[in-house]
Amino acid sequence: MSKYNAPTISDGKSLNYVIPIALLIFFGLIYAMTLRGDNAFVSFILIGIALVTIVYWTGVIKKMVVTNKPKFKARATESKDWVYDLIKGDQETVFVAEVPGPEDKIMVRLIDRVLYIRGSQGFSKEVPIEGSNEMQISDFKYRNGVLTLRIKSL
Repeated sequence: MSKYNAPTISDGKSLNYVIPIALLIFFGLIYAMTLRGDNAFVSFILIGIALVTIVYWTGVIKKMVVTNKPKFKARATESKDWVYDLIKGDQETVFVAEVPGPEDKIMVRLIDRVLYIRGSQGFSKEVPIEGSNEMQISDFKYRNGVLTLRIKSL
């Protein structure tokens, strides 16, 4: 990934530049249209209505951008609270943890002594498993949000 992230339209700072430019263009179009008419009073009213409308929609757009920003802090604290049990035996290890999602959305892989777990809602964890190099998942159970795995050493 690049170190430089270009501002996007969802960035509040970029709206400070984009909105005034769009307003000037729109205002210029309204002004040019009113020059074609003969009545100056009607032109003045049209420009006023356009200006009030532009100010209103600028406020609405800024509110939408501010309220739709992602909440990264909530996800970070949520991931810190995840707890699992790893019960080690001679030939078998039992893993128990809460994982969000229906059973068909749960994916578990054991690769090079690392257990990869995915659930719904963007849930993804990696858990190192100590033991021999040759291990496999022998039993998978998921009930009421609780994942239970039996991992056998070969």
